[in-house]
Amino acid sequence: MYAEIRDKPSFANIHVKLQPGDQIIAEADAMACMSSSVDMDTQWSGGVVQGILKRVFGGESMFVNTFSTKTGGDLVLTQPFPGDMQCIELNGNTMFLQPGAFVACEPGVKLGLGWAGIKMFIAREGLFRLKVSGTGRVWFGAYGGIFQKEIDGEFIVDSGHLVAYEPTIGIRIGLAGGIFSSFFSGEGLVTRINGPGRIYMQSRSFDGLAAWTNAHLW
Repeated sequence: MYAEIRDKPSFANIHVKLQPGDQIIAEADAMACMSSSVDMDTQWSGGVVQGILKRVFGGESMFVNTFSTKTGGDLVLTQPFPGDMQCIELNGNTMFLQPGAFVACEPGVKLGLGWAGIKMFIAREGLFRLKVSGTGRVWFGAYGGIFQKEIDGEFIVDSGHLVAYEPTIGIRIGLAGGIFSSFFSGEGLVTRINGPGRIYMQSRSFDGLAAWTNAHLW
């Protein structure tokens, strides 16, 4: 199966060329267009219970769509907001994705739900995170551009900018500085990350967009 991320970094989409027998699993409503020879099958994301939990606590859809074809065909997958996409390949390892980041994966990838903790809920990142493991490619998206960094020691990321990270990454929430500077600088709470491990970040945040929009409504 050939897959290419096009129109990076602002309006990324995935162009998939399916060969006979190929399959790709995508988030519900990710399909932008496809050949008439491509079939779509909808199912619960990890089962009924996991699907509901992903929707209520993980910010993901309760359902996923599996696309396949007997003769070959094209498929284009998108995300609901403008921004970049990234592809990673799993070889028996695990990655955590923040709510709403998952776009698609190959059939060998298992989608699960992991407990993120109260600290992540306080930081407005959600109580749960999506756990992807197994073997195969995973595509995820972000609002704005995506950039990655290898962490060895402590690194500080503003809340709302963390997209994906390896299980070896430790996370705690804290103030950006002192009480006065944290709240009057506009930074507030930040995510303090401890390595070693790899993280992916997005250059924009939805909280920032909401604050900017609200400030211009009057």
